[in-house]
Amino acid sequence: MKTPITHLFDFISYQQENYPQKKCYVYKKDNVWKSISTNEFIEQANAVSRALLKLGVKPNDKIAVISSNNRPEWHALDIGVLQIGAQNVPLYPTLSKNDYKYTIKHSDAQFCFVSDKVLLKKVLEIKSKTSLKEVFTFDEIDPETSWDAFLKLGKSKENQQEVEELKKGIKSDDLATIIYTSGTTGTPKGVMLSHRNIVENTLVSADALDLKAGHKRVISFLPINHIFERFASYYYQYKGFEVYFAESLDKLGENLKEVKPHFMPVVPRLVEKVFDKIIAKGNELKGFKKVLFFLSLELAEKYQPYNENGVWYNIKLYFARKLIFSKWKEALGGKMQFMVTGSAPIQERLIRIFTAAGIPIFEGYGLTETSPGVSFNSLRNRGLKIGTVGKVLKDIEVKIASDGEILIKGSNVMLGYYKDEALTKEALKDGYLHTGDIGTLDSEGFLKITDRKKEMFKTSGGKYIAPAVLESELKRSPFIEQIMVIGENEKMPAALVQVNFEFVNNWAKKHKHTIKDISTDLKLNFKIQDEIDLHNQDLGSWEQIKKFEITPDEWTVEEGLITPTLKLKRKVIKEKYQHLYDKIYKEDHEE
Repeated sequence: MKTPITHLFDFISYQQENYPQKKCYVYKKDNVWKSISTNEFIEQANAVSRALLKLGVKPNDKIAVISSNNRPEWHALDIGVLQIGAQNVPLYPTLSKNDYKYTIKHSDAQFCFVSDKVLLKKVLEIKSKTSLKEVFTFDEIDPETSWDAFLKLGKSKENQQEVEELKKGIKSDDLATIIYTSGTTGTPKGVMLSHRNIVENTLVSADALDLKAGHKRVISFLPINHIFERFASYYYQYKGFEVYFAESLDKLGENLKEVKPHFMPVVPRLVEKVFDKIIAKGNELKGFKKVLFFLSLELAEKYQPYNENGVWYNIKLYFARKLIFSKWKEALGGKMQFMVTGSAPIQERLIRIFTAAGIPIFEGYGLTETSPGVSFNSLRNRGLKIGTVGKVLKDIEVKIASDGEILIKGSNVMLGYYKDEALTKEALKDGYLHTGDIGTLDSEGFLKITDRKKEMFKTSGGKYIAPAVLESELKRSPFIEQIMVIGENEKMPAALVQVNFEFVNNWAKKHKHTIKDISTDLKLNFKIQDEIDLHNQDLGSWEQIKKFEITPDEWTVEEGLITPTLKLKRKVIKEKYQHLYDKIYKEDHEE
């Protein structure tokens, strides 16, 4: 009898019954790949449950977990927590001490697990201001609070029956996890998701992807505390895939060649960075090779799915794939069948180019509040339309409000925000989640996101500006790493620009030009102006970027200028560079 999947911990049991893996999870230790089988993983998850019970953890207690890299311990802890009716509260490793103090205290977490010394130090400094009883570490730091010491608490199986009884008592609508949104503005919100929320979303997404179970390798590198990667992890368990953990983002390229994954979830910024490196290598080519590279690129930019470009286009694309694009695929391990992207808008051009290259990128749409999937592109049943986020998943209802806001109803919609009834009522009205995203549904059922409702602004002339759309286009320039469009209640839109430092330095070296101050260098400013003017040609007169200023440093997660999922923290960026903002609008303010 097959295990019915109604709880998150059922996915791994389903794998054990149907596709038991020798290499369920694979990780690197001392420069050697090591693996854990499905059976070993389940045994470890049960030991986690038994240890937690020995520590006095009860149903509905909260366990915080913070890891700077994805690893098997995180997943064993997740299942071990969930199957005794407690809740996993995953947090970003890049948060500040104050953020940890707020989220750990707000969530009422009883215990906390961290991966390493750096995170341990941060958490111990705020521990006394929270409800934490103990902090354990995955790495061997203190023998008494190490992962191995924790597992020893659950070595004896004398209380396994208690674990089994608790599992039986958990309802599918019970709270499973609280995920604190990184937030582009304001205080983090604790999104409450039930077992049913994530389980049903995983199953319906699996139907949409329609991949055969087993015999696939995937690489896990996006933050596991983010709902996108978290949902993917349950999907991998369900499908019996071998999950390889990347050592770090810096070593991702190296790990891809070692692992040779069949697919992976990505975020737009990662795709942009990969593409920038490809272009940089193309620029280094000489003669006919360089001409062929850029002709292939030009061909790829015109890609249309389902052979809509005609026979002659396909013949040219065949040779471009053989001669040029095969090398791109090799850099990703050689087996990559597709990538799935979400979290933020991706340039349409990049989807065309990579899909033409034989590495399709399928864009989807979702939020933490929707567990996460709402819609998804795929090549099946003419389900791919570039420029949209795909067709709405089965059993999820999407409607567009009169002001263009996307409203969502379905079993994937969150229970609410933890300890915030007012905010919950504001988000959930008449059975629909009000997403704050603006979009349209076309006649074929494809959803298109046009902007964030909260990010749209009006100029003093009353014209609406959709910054995310403009920013996505302007980031096509290799000179621009990040850009934030500004101008609310001002005469015209302008921009704060963070250049691509690596590209700019190479450009300066090539032109034998020395940059003393990146913000004020005239030659660089003229070049950025040329890049902006090029894109302004495709914009309405009211939305063209009239002025800009270059920021002197990089916008990083550590500095708090972007979220861990690489979205702009607009308010923080504006505050940091207020002097540049004032410089742009100085004359207008003096009138």
